[in-house]
Amino acid sequence: MATPRKRSSSPRAPAQAPAATAKRAPSRAAARSPKRTAARTPRRSAAAARDPAIGTIGWVDLTAADATALRDFYADVVGWKPKPFPMDGYSDFAMTTPHGGKEMAGVCHARGRNAGLPAQWLIYVVVADLDASLATATRRGGAVLSGPREQMGGRFAVIRDPAGAVLALWQQLPS
Repeated sequence: MATPRKRSSSPRAPAQAPAATAKRAPSRAAARSPKRTAARTPRRSAAAARDPAIGTIGWVDLTAADATALRDFYADVVGWKPKPFPMDGYSDFAMTTPHGGKEMAGVCHARGRNAGLPAQWLIYVVVADLDASLATATRRGGAVLSGPREQMGGRFAVIRDPAGAVLALWQQLPS
């Protein structure tokens, strides 16, 4: 199973109110100045830029018996380009955008640790504390179907909610 991708885009800065002491609006050229923009736009730390935000969908993948056929299906239907992702003696696939190579989803074989996962698109929602989220899910009528387990700098588990919907919860491990 491929790991959730790490988002690196920074959030939009909130609109800034003009300063009360300002006597006139800056010229358009001054407003576009990189120096002026950098002073007004908050920057994220390197750690914040590399870690996906809590509550966001960090990754999506599909686990199925014939991942190779599905790789080709989605390449033809959607236009994704497959990139092999080495596993134990075989490869799963990171599906990338056709013109930028950005990883968008995973297509995985239902083998090894993935053998019991349902054949459906599985979203990975980023949580702050995987163990606490799993305990809450169970207490609220959900069930843990797989995991938790570590992979690629994080821990994840697959749960089923009380309505029967399945998703994964993923926690970034400290660097």
